[in-house]
Amino acid sequence: MIFGIGLSLVFSLLLCVHVVRTVKELYWLFIILAFQPLGGLVYFVVYIFPELTGGATARKLTRAAQDAVDPERDFRLARTAAEDSPTVANQMKLAAAAAALGRHEEAKDLYAQAAQGIHADDPTLILGQARALVELERSIEALPLLDRLGDLGEAGRTPQAALVMGRAYHALGRTEEADQAYGWAAGRLPGLEGLARYAAFLAEHGRRGEAEEAMVEIEKRSSKTTAHFRKEARFWRDFARAALGNAR
Repeated sequence: MIFGIGLSLVFSLLLCVHVVRTVKELYWLFIILAFQPLGGLVYFVVYIFPELTGGATARKLTRAAQDAVDPERDFRLARTAAEDSPTVANQMKLAAAAAALGRHEEAKDLYAQAAQGIHADDPTLILGQARALVELERSIEALPLLDRLGDLGEAGRTPQAALVMGRAYHALGRTEEADQAYGWAAGRLPGLEGLARYAAFLAEHGRRGEAEEAMVEIEKRSSKTTAHFRKEARFWRDFARAALGNAR
């Protein structure tokens, strides 16, 4: 038993050295030492195992473990990069990281701060603001931004912009305009979000036959999704299924 405790302590101390020399996120020191040996095993899987094995599978396992243990890691790294070098590209990454965490008010402000001067008409920044406002259920404020995107020509008339526009019109009860925007986006977006949101819209408005046709396509496409996008595909498939179920 004493040998086991000693071995665990040596293992933990070696991991602490690795933290200080490479990772430098010092909260890991507390996790490793306070939760022996489980904390050390988690750290090993997240950081050392990929170094030893390499390969795509190891990278995926690492990413999943990092997201589970430390979901705000990307946001912190993006914030540090933006603070060290406040370029528009870094501010954009920080805004996207905030949105991924559901911090839409913060994302909106970050996109707005970046959209200054020569970047005032940047389509990505304008769309980011509009999407954040829709997520915040402030669609009436998003519409002027979406209209600006339309005025920018092809650069602003993207399937992503059409999807956000469809959501804004939908929230405001402008059914015909929402139908057009959703339909255009659903046929052009590569993922399943556009089609799933359109299926939900169709089901909500009593167009069950069309919604079921969209659901068939969603099931078909989700079954062929690569492993990297499988979780996202399942989410949108379940989103559409739930909408059809609620519309019965």
